[in-house]
This record gives sequence, structure tokens and C-alpha cells, in this order.
Amino acid sequence: MAIDKLFKDEATEEKGERARMASFIGAMAIADLVKTTLGPKGMDKILQSTGRGHSVTVTNDGATILKSLHIDNPAAKVLVDISKVQDDEVGDGTTSVVVLAGELLREAEKLVNAKIHPMTIIAGFRMASECARNVLEQKVVDNKQDAEKFRSDLMNIARTTLSSKILSQDKEHFAKLAVDAVMRLKGSTNLEAIQIIKKPGGSLKDSFLDEGFILDKKIGVGQPKRIENAKILVANTAMDTDKVKIYGARVRVDSMAKVADLEAAEKEKMREKVQKIISHGINCFVNRQLIYNFPEELFADAGILAIEHADFDGIERLGLVTGGEIASTFENPESIKLGHCKLIEEIMIGEDKLIHFSGVAMGQACTIVLRGASPHVLDEAERSLHDALCVLSQTVNDSRVLLGGGWPEMVMAKAVDELAKRTPGKRSHAIEAFTRALLAIPTTIADNAGLDSAELIAQLRAEHHKDESNAGIDVISGSVGDMSELGICESFKVKQAVLLSATEAAEMILRVDEIITCAPRRREGV
Repeated sequence: MAIDKLFKDEATEEKGERARMASFIGAMAIADLVKTTLGPKGMDKILQSTGRGHSVTVTNDGATILKSLHIDNPAAKVLVDISKVQDDEVGDGTTSVVVLAGELLREAEKLVNAKIHPMTIIAGFRMASECARNVLEQKVVDNKQDAEKFRSDLMNIARTTLSSKILSQDKEHFAKLAVDAVMRLKGSTNLEAIQIIKKPGGSLKDSFLDEGFILDKKIGVGQPKRIENAKILVANTAMDTDKVKIYGARVRVDSMAKVADLEAAEKEKMREKVQKIISHGINCFVNRQLIYNFPEELFADAGILAIEHADFDGIERLGLVTGGEIASTFENPESIKLGHCKLIEEIMIGEDKLIHFSGVAMGQACTIVLRGASPHVLDEAERSLHDALCVLSQTVNDSRVLLGGGWPEMVMAKAVDELAKRTPGKRSHAIEAFTRALLAIPTTIADNAGLDSAELIAQLRAEHHKDESNAGIDVISGSVGDMSELGICESFKVKQAVLLSATEAAEMILRVDEIITCAPRRREGV
């Protein structure tokens, strides 16, 4: 049997040079795609789905853009995954990590063409990333002890994170919202306690932070509009069985009177269930499912606020925030954990009525209400704010802070360059290539702002050859500026994650020397 029949028909394989070229090109194309969104002057992308409704997303969040793409190239998929992990892990830096990995591969391609073995390149990259990380660790600032300074660090990080997003116009306002929300968490990274509600109408400036929890529901007719010292039972149970449902039910009766008896029995069952619920000594009942008129009447008579059909995220979060647990059976009251809050009242936001729970058991809980011109603006604002909240909550735990604006890359590039001069052998070429890849980030920030990047990077390098320079790119004035004066800060954790993830992804793609594509599956009977 001929060896070339090893694979099924239509399966393809690419070896050596061709495989490497395919993976390099795919990864670089992805990096170039998101490159234009990097930095304060980055552009947005419109993503239009081909599904029903042709939904449109306007975003410049690297992870969101890449998540929405259907990609066939295996190397490109690796980059999509690292941006996803970056988003889950630290929340920001999703574009940077892809751009850096793409640049590393662009440099690696030149080295491979110069007949340097991929393993040598990988060894050089590893040394370089280790060196870059160490130099960053020496340069961090940690103001955890000084509350005032630490808060101003957090504000700076929030401003920097937001300045490349849609919220950059009102970044003062939103930075304060984000910092206040994260400070309430008191060091926990559980962002569940911060709820974001989007309400179209008004402008972005009208967004505000409210302590407690807001549920996007109206209070029913004839029910108390305000409850103090609320005891809340959060449930997921059927409260819609007080009528016989004809559809799908087969009931044989010999007269209409029997149907009435059945209905009466159903009603009685419902009454008993409601009595059991009331016997818990509650004054607010929140249910995940519908509540029909009859049980609602019973609750209203007992002076209990009944909220039906609360959205799923809302109800889970309400349980968490008020310290209650979601119940589905009510036989033994002692096993049910009720939630508590000081006050429940109805509030108006824009055109809509909502229910506000204040003074909740979980003190750190709060709600950010976003206002904006259209749902697209609100979605993007939520993504931007989520990035800021993630970065801030990580920074509260790991309070090391760096300057931003291309400064960390310049510091790392300088240290890596010195390492290259000290390293004998071919690895030094790979280490030099790492330096060039690091410089791509400040270069891209400058290019996106329409500045002369070659000139600026040359000036930056000269500045950084002096000891302890704080120089970075000031895109607003279009020149080299002092980052500590401008208050442009980034979290060390984000930068470290960008550096390590990008290096590992580049290394993984570099190791590839063969791509085997399976034969497509045939449909039956075609």
C-alpha cells in the first residue's frame, strides 16, 4: 500500500516551511486586525452577525472582537484563546497580548528565514521574558499602606483603562464610579456583588452608583410600595396552578360541576402553599417564575410584597446579596435561609420603575446604573466598565502599580537589549528580536494616534538611556511626556499577564512544523 494513502481522501497536511508559514501568517493577520484598537486613540470595529436579526456590536475590546470571529487558521485560534484567558484572568490588556504575540512571531519569522532553529529562538525568548519580568518587578510602586496614595493610584489606573474605551469622554466620572464600587468590595475579587443595569435614555454622564441592589421589575397592583426591615424569601417555584390548564391535560368528567370541584381543589392546594410561605414570617416574596392572580391576592392581603418572574441573574444575585438562599420547597421553615435588607422601595430611572433594596446584608453590594443614547453604546460602556472593575479588583489584591503609556515596554526593551549584548551565540539574535517586538506596542499606540512613531520611539529610547526616566508617549499632546506627572498608570498584574501569555503563545506556534487537517465529515446519504 502506498504511504501517501495514510490519510483519508480530502485530508490535507502541510509540513516544515509551509506549515510554519501558514501559522505565522494566520497569527500576524489576527494581530494586525486588532492592532488598530490599541491605545487611547484606537478605533472601534463594527461586528455584524449573520444570524437571525443581524445583531450589530460596536466595540474596541480585543477579546470581544476575536470571540466573535469564526477562524479557520489553527495558529490564529491560539491567539484568540490567549485574549480570552487574559480577559477572564485580569480583564484588560486583551489587545496588547495579541499584538505582542503577533510581533514576536513576525520577528521569529525573520530569524527562521535566516536559518536559526526554532528551539534556539524559543530559548532566547524565554530568557528575554524572564529578564523583562524581573526588571518590571524592580520598578513597581506599591502604595498599599498609604490609603490616600493608593486611592489616587486606583483612580489613575481606572482613568488609563477607560481612556482607550468609549467612556474616555467622561473618564473622570466613570473612574470614580469604578473605584468607589471596587473599594466597597474590601479586597474581594467577587464582581458578582457589583450589578450593572443598562437603561437607554439620558447621556453617559447620567450614570450613577447606588448602594444596595436594584431589581428590574415593577411592584404589582395593590401591594405595599415600601417595606422597612424586609425579610425576603427568594424562591424558584411554580405559583401558576390555581386553574385547570386544559391544554395537554386529559381529564374525564361526567359533568361541569366536577370541573368546578377540580378547580376548587387546585385553588385549595395553592392556598395551602401560600399559607406555608407566609408562615415563614416574611414580608417580601421574590419568585423566579410567574405568580398568578389568586396567590398574588393572598400575598397582598397578608401585606407581603410579591415579585414575580425576576430575571435569573437578578434572583441569584439577590439571594447572594441579601444573604438568603433560593428555596423551592416550604415544608420545613427551619432549613430555609431568609434574606434581609433595611428598606425596599420603588424608584424611577428614566421611564422605568424598578425596585431598590437598600441596606442589604452583604454590605459591599452595589449597583451601577448606566444611561446612554442607544443599546449599542450601553453594551460597549458595560464592557469598558467591566474591564476597569476587573483591573481594579485585581489591583486591590496585588497593589503593585507601573506607569503606562508605553513606559513599561521601553523599560523592558532596554533591559532585554542589555541581556542580548551579554549573551553569546545565536540566542542573542532571538533576544534582540524580543526587544523589537516589545517596542511594537508603543509604536502602535503612536501610529494609532496619527503620530510619527519612528521619531517618537527614537526620542523615547534616548530618554530611557538616562537612569530612572518616566518618559512615555503622551498621545494628547503628541510628544514624549512624563507619565507620573500625567498620572498614567497600569496594574503590574495586567502587564505581567500580557508578557507571559504572549511569549507562551508565540512559543507554542513556533514549535509547529506540521499541520494536519481532517477530512470533512460527510452527511449521511449525500
